[in-house]
Amino acid sequence: MSDIAKERIAALGSQLSPQSDSSTFEGIPAIRKVAGSANGPRVEGKVVIITGANSILGIGRASTHLFAESGARALYVCDFDDKNLDAHRREIGSLYPTVDVHVRQFDAADEEAVKAVVDDALAKYGRLDIFFANAGIVGPVAPFTGFEKSEFMKIMDTNVASVFLAAKYAAPAMTKTSPEKPGASGSIIGTASVAGLRSNAGTTPYAASKAAVVSLAQTIAYQLTGTGVRMNSICPGLIETGMTAPTFEVARARGTEKKIGQLNPMKRAGVADEVARVALFLGSDEASYVNGQAWAVDGGLSAGHPFVPGKMA
Repeated sequence: MSDIAKERIAALGSQLSPQSDSSTFEGIPAIRKVAGSANGPRVEGKVVIITGANSILGIGRASTHLFAESGARALYVCDFDDKNLDAHRREIGSLYPTVDVHVRQFDAADEEAVKAVVDDALAKYGRLDIFFANAGIVGPVAPFTGFEKSEFMKIMDTNVASVFLAAKYAAPAMTKTSPEKPGASGSIIGTASVAGLRSNAGTTPYAASKAAVVSLAQTIAYQLTGTGVRMNSICPGLIETGMTAPTFEVARARGTEKKIGQLNPMKRAGVADEVARVALFLGSDEASYVNGQAWAVDGGLSAGHPFVPGKMA
């Protein structure tokens, strides 16, 4: 039997082991729980790294607030653009004074920089629990024939290599144990897009990069078998962020804002907080059995084949 097969059997055996809680109610055994109270801090004591967190309207910033509100011990707020990072640090510190907030300016596709932030978390706290690899760019809006190879590869580097590097260095760090963290565990989350699930939601290189993020989460999840570390991707639809702000600004100027998002069943665009709440769930122990998945947060857009009523012919 191969080592990988042995690891999978051992992991399965661990998952199926009898519950330690022997309490009963009228002879009925207690429910086996894998997380704390659903009404309590969902990531209490956890150390979290989030990239792509500079934008005022962004998913990254919204996520830092939710993780802080939900009991994180430490947050690393990271981005290549550091214009707002210090303001974010001060804001989070004022709202959630018990959370250690560190800001880091680096390119999420810079291998040494990613390794350094993970190493810093281990050095300071002896653990890493969540890495939300959220950094990404759109690139030029053009048909595929209008892209230079260098432009294509830049998008792949920022959107895909950054997620790969997050997993490469976060996963081993998440297996480190201590008296505070007796078992190996962790959650890696990559920001993909509905453009990575279906065509016609972005340019060719952007869509290809986001499809690659979905694939990374799937393949890496299997290669982390038995480690206690999970990896998933989030696939936002049309969300109002710094990246999509120009679209919303033009629509508001034209008085056509209500038409934004009309192709999805919710008939509206989303906001960053709606995506951040899925990231919080995936990072928490409440998602302990969610692994290798691509979570669409798109108002239902990817659930069907959108069409405009009355425009079939």
